[in-house]
Amino acid sequence: MNERGMALHWKVLIALGLGLAVGWGINEWWTAETWRALGVGDAEAFQAFKDADANAGAGFAAATARFAGGLNEFVGKFFLQSLRFIAVPIVLFSLVIAVAGVGDVRRIGRIGIKTLVCFLFTLAVAVTIAVVLGKLVAPGTYVTEEARAKILAQYAGEASQRVQSAHQLKDQGVWAYLLGIVPVNPFNAIANAQMMQVVAAAFLLGVGLTMIPRERSGPVVAFCEGVAEAVMALVRVIMKLAPLAVFCLIVQFVAGVGIGAISSVLAYALSVIAGLALVLFLEYPLLMLAVTPRGNRVGYKRFFRAMAPAQTLAFSSSSSSATLPVTIQSARDLGAPAEIVNFVCPMGTTLNMDGTALYQVISVLFLAQLYGMELTLAQHITVGVMAAVVAVGTPGLPGASVIMMAIVLESVGVPTEGIAIVLAVDRVLDMCRTIVNVSGDAVACVVVAGSEGTLEPSKSD
Repeated sequence: MNERGMALHWKVLIALGLGLAVGWGINEWWTAETWRALGVGDAEAFQAFKDADANAGAGFAAATARFAGGLNEFVGKFFLQSLRFIAVPIVLFSLVIAVAGVGDVRRIGRIGIKTLVCFLFTLAVAVTIAVVLGKLVAPGTYVTEEARAKILAQYAGEASQRVQSAHQLKDQGVWAYLLGIVPVNPFNAIANAQMMQVVAAAFLLGVGLTMIPRERSGPVVAFCEGVAEAVMALVRVIMKLAPLAVFCLIVQFVAGVGIGAISSVLAYALSVIAGLALVLFLEYPLLMLAVTPRGNRVGYKRFFRAMAPAQTLAFSSSSSSATLPVTIQSARDLGAPAEIVNFVCPMGTTLNMDGTALYQVISVLFLAQLYGMELTLAQHITVGVMAAVVAVGTPGLPGASVIMMAIVLESVGVPTEGIAIVLAVDRVLDMCRTIVNVSGDAVACVVVAGSEGTLEPSKSD
């Protein structure tokens, strides 16, 4: 501990551990019998725990318990909504600043191509890791029939809603999807947080600003810089709530599903986490060591020290879009210049989803094994390609990748009802894969800066 107190990521980890313990205790010992003892009747334990309107005539103890549950849920949701509030402004204004700041349209094109090549390379490696792990571990063979039936029953309703959402996305077709990236009404895209359209609008506006005289574009860029700085100030305030929010979110999750639901699909969860760890601790460091100059290498210590704040927020929020302001600062601490960071990171929130693609591949292979389906080589390739494609279009928001998973499942004929089983541990895995997604954005910044010869010494050294 230093003069400024304990680092944020340690506070979050402590809150995570406490949340797991409290949530497990509630799930194990706070039963319907407990509610009946408090005069609530036969209400379901955790549902009644959250429901402030039910059994309004119950005693003081029951009312206090309901208030605590409602407050717990409020804090978690307030934190997530606060992060979503800043996601669109930071993507919009930081990308406008980045594109306009580059100035030269040809340089924008060169940096853009390098960014996309880096995204595609890391994505291909992540998908390959996922296929190999999914085949070697075969996590679907470890789930018992009893556990499968229980989880399916518990999450059937939520799974059905997400499958319907996926059908709507699939039915629009590839060309309609690509056409939909360019917004007809950019203000509508901003209002509805359609991130792909927001990125397109910001990019085009930035290009337009480079094509007019500096005396006219200058005030617009200055305005965008002011708004971006204001949002960053809000981020620092919101982050003070992160440990408490993580505690509340984890308590709610574990109290609802219990440790049993997690342990029944433990092999699957560990397979995903192992794959994410290989990407984070092997693929990314090796890539950065390969492209950075000898006297200014980005190694393990430099990378993880700079990325700790962004990875902490990514874990607690499960949102790469919400984490963007902190990711930008972490990438700057790694030594990437502002003009590259402000260009690459906003694009990465929608285009760079290595963790999501890996998660979807292992999930599809897991469900195929669970249902006793033997996928052919062609189907394995289909799963990898489809997971990579839909990951690019996945919004950087909590739970969005589960919706896209239904498209991948249908591409190889795996029953989409299996999504209900994945939902049992999706929240935990969502937190983990978001760490990889935001880390990949910073890695791309380092790679592009290294190739441009503009990588600076680490600011944290």
